[in-house]
Amino acid sequence: MIFEAKCISSLEKIFPEQENITGEISRISALLGETVSFQIACRSDSPYWLSAETESGQVEIREVALAPSEFVASDDTPAVLRKTPGLYPDPLLPLNGPVRMPPNQWRALWITLRTSKQNQPGTKTIKITVKAKSVWTGETEQDCLLTLELLPAELPEQTLTHTEWFHTDCIYTYYKVPCWSEEHWNLLEKYFKNFTAHGINLLLTPLWTPPLDTAVNGERPTVQLLDITYKNGVFQFDFAKLGRWIDLALKCGVKYFEMAHPFTQWGAKCCPKIMVDHNGTMEKMFGWHTSSLSTEYIAFLRTLYPQLLAFLKEKGIAEKCYFHISDEPSPEHLENYKACSKIIRELVGDLPVIDALSHVDFYLDGTVKHPIPANNMIEDFVQAKVSPLWTYYCISQQKEVPNRFFNFPSYRNRIMGVLMYRYGISGFLQWGYNFWYTQYSLKTDIDPFRVTDSGRAFCSGDAFLVYPGENGPVDSIRNEIQFEATQDLGALQKLESLIGRENVLAMIHEGLDYELTMKRYPYSAEWLLDLRERINRAIAENL
Repeated sequence: MIFEAKCISSLEKIFPEQENITGEISRISALLGETVSFQIACRSDSPYWLSAETESGQVEIREVALAPSEFVASDDTPAVLRKTPGLYPDPLLPLNGPVRMPPNQWRALWITLRTSKQNQPGTKTIKITVKAKSVWTGETEQDCLLTLELLPAELPEQTLTHTEWFHTDCIYTYYKVPCWSEEHWNLLEKYFKNFTAHGINLLLTPLWTPPLDTAVNGERPTVQLLDITYKNGVFQFDFAKLGRWIDLALKCGVKYFEMAHPFTQWGAKCCPKIMVDHNGTMEKMFGWHTSSLSTEYIAFLRTLYPQLLAFLKEKGIAEKCYFHISDEPSPEHLENYKACSKIIRELVGDLPVIDALSHVDFYLDGTVKHPIPANNMIEDFVQAKVSPLWTYYCISQQKEVPNRFFNFPSYRNRIMGVLMYRYGISGFLQWGYNFWYTQYSLKTDIDPFRVTDSGRAFCSGDAFLVYPGENGPVDSIRNEIQFEATQDLGALQKLESLIGRENVLAMIHEGLDYELTMKRYPYSAEWLLDLRERINRAIAENL
C-alpha cells in the first residue's frame, strides 16, 4: 500500500480529485492564548481505514468531510476555487475512531491546538501519528511533525463586537424538541459555547420570533422569550425566560445582546409575530396583519420598552445591549423606516440602534446613527466618517470582496481580519450562524449536511457556519478560518500597542504598490501567512 500524509496550512481546501497538494508547512508561531489550526492531507492507492493520535496536549483532531453545493458564488475574478456545483470540503467531523477512506482520493484531517495564556513560551514539536489500515494489504503509519513556537506575548482581549445571527427556532425544530424545554436549553448551551469559542460575542435575542427571512404573510416557528398577557386593556410582561437566556449566555461567554427587530424586514411595513395570552387564550396579536405604525402596536411598544430597559438594567447588561429597527431598508422605505426609527430611538435613548443597510443617505440625514454597511459599499460610509464603523457581508457580496462561500479560497475569509484593522472596524455582522431553513423559511425540515444553499437560494456557505451534529454543533472550515481572522486582528492590535498604528500599516503594505481595500488585496494564502509571521516576529522583537 502506498500511503502519503502531509502537513498543510489551514488556508488550503483539499478536494479529492486534485493532483498536487499546495500549502505544505513545517512551522508556525502563535501568541499565548491563540487557537492554531493546520491540516494533514492523506491519500492511499487502496481502500483504507484512517485514524490519528497524538500525545500533545490541547489538541483536537477532526475529519474534513465533504458537503454538496448546488449553488456556488459566481464571482468572475480569478479568486475562486471553482465555479461548478459539486462536493466541497467543509464540515469538521469528530474523529472518534478509524474512518473508511476511498482509494486515490486526497482527504484531510483538521488539527486544532488551543493554547492558553498559562502555557510556557518556547518551541515545541506537535506530532500527529497517522495510521492507515488497508482493507487488503496491511497497516502503515506516518508521523506528521509541526514545530510550534509560542511567543512570550498574549493575544489581547477581543475588541471586535461580532454577531452571527443565532436562529433559536432552527435549534428546536431540527432536533425535534419542544421550544424552551430543558432539552432545548441544553442544546442552546452547547451552541452558545461554540459561538463564543469562535470570537462571536453579540447574541441575537428573540424577545419575539425575529422577523428575518420570512415570506410576506408567512411565519417562522414561534420562539418568543417574553411571556405577554393582555387583560382589561393592559399588557403585562413576564421576563423570566429572558432572564434565563441572559444568565446562560453570560455563563457561556457572550458579552453583548441585540434585541430582535421590532419591525419586518425590507421596509419596516409590518409587525413581527408576537404571541399574547389574551383573556386566557394564546393568539397572534401582532404580525403581517398589523401595520408597523398602527396605534395599537405603538402603544404596545411604549408599554414594553420602559419595562424591558428596567429589566436589562437590573440584570446589569443594559449598556451592553443593541437594538434594531428593520433589516436592509432601501431608499423607497426611507419615510416609513424613519417613522419607526423615531419611535424606537425615543424609547431606548442613548443605547445604540444598529441596522444592516447599504445606502449612506440613511446616515447622512440622521435616520440611522449606527449603520452597518456591506463591505462592498463601505467606502461611502468611510467618506461620511461614520464612527464607530461596522460592516457586514451576505449573499450579495460576491465580486472581489471577502466572504466565506464554499467555492472561495479560505484567504478570502481570513483576509477580513487584516482589512478590519486597516479600516478601523469595530463591529461585524453576518446573518447566518445556523439558518437551517430554505429561503423565506418556507421549509423548516431540511438536512443541512445535504442542503447547504437554503434550497438553491443562497450560495453555499452563506446561511450557516455550523452544522447540527447528533449532540450539538459540528464546526466548519469557514467557522475556524473566520476565527483566525479575528485573531489576526488581535495580533495587529497587539503590535500597534508596541510600535504604533502607522508602523503597523506600513508593515502590512510592505512590498505592495497599492493600498489594501475591501476590493483589492493579495489573492494569496502565502502572502497572508507570511504577513502573520512577520507580525509575530515584530511583536517578539518589540516586547
